[in-house]
Amino acid sequence: MASKQGLKIPAATSAGHPPAAHARQDASSTAATGTHSEIVVASYNVHKCVGLDRRFDPQRTMEVISEIGADVIALQEADQRFGDRAGLLDLDAVERETGLVPVPLAGRLKSHGWHGNVVLFRKGSVSAARQIVLPGAEPRGAVVVDLELDAGPLRLIAAHFGLLRHSRKLQAGTLLSAAELHSDKPTVLVGDLNEWRLGKRSSLRSLEPAFGPMHAIVPSFPSRFPVLALDRVMARPHNLLTELEAHDTALARIASDHLPIRAVIRLNARRNGLAEAA
Repeated sequence: MASKQGLKIPAATSAGHPPAAHARQDASSTAATGTHSEIVVASYNVHKCVGLDRRFDPQRTMEVISEIGADVIALQEADQRFGDRAGLLDLDAVERETGLVPVPLAGRLKSHGWHGNVVLFRKGSVSAARQIVLPGAEPRGAVVVDLELDAGPLRLIAAHFGLLRHSRKLQAGTLLSAAELHSDKPTVLVGDLNEWRLGKRSSLRSLEPAFGPMHAIVPSFPSRFPVLALDRVMARPHNLLTELEAHDTALARIASDHLPIRAVIRLNARRNGLAEAA
């Protein structure tokens, strides 16, 4: 049985494919709760499909993605870092297995995403997608995607922050400026943010006014024995986020050096806006 660590938190391109059988039986399936619906949003640094056994195995990575059963998932390190930055997964196979399809982005012909960031979704459509160059010592990027889902509208920000604390502070500020947070659309920020600190020492402190308290974190790194919460899911307003956990299975512990993290997000399918979502 899958072992999971987590917490309960108080309260134009389209996809409409059925999820895998086990995903249909899981809590990841969209569940109506009155006027609200719940979806599963996940983040997974796939480590270029190289596991802790140093074996390149995209099939194994796909199996972990299928295990998660997400409605929307952001992947990091899904492309080669150098050369033509070719994508490393068989996205057609991912679609057949999970019903997830990639958000189309402009860029290199062979890449899945932007600086290795890929967003996959099902049962909805993309109304807008933007690519952001993040400042810092290393080439880093983020994507901002507006999705129209059966459960309701959602803006997803997917990012992979740098290894240096100063770079992460700059990158957090850039996202706040570029993500159009003046909009009333429910917004979720996900990704490998490479920051485990909380409080005054955190390079993510500038995100707190928009995304609420930073205490809702779970360890995800290293995958064999996770102690650092490098991977995050944050929501605006904060109470959209109702559950958060690491997807801790035998396969996930070997497939990458990060565990995926998995969150339940409550959306309003009938109305848009922060007031209604709260």
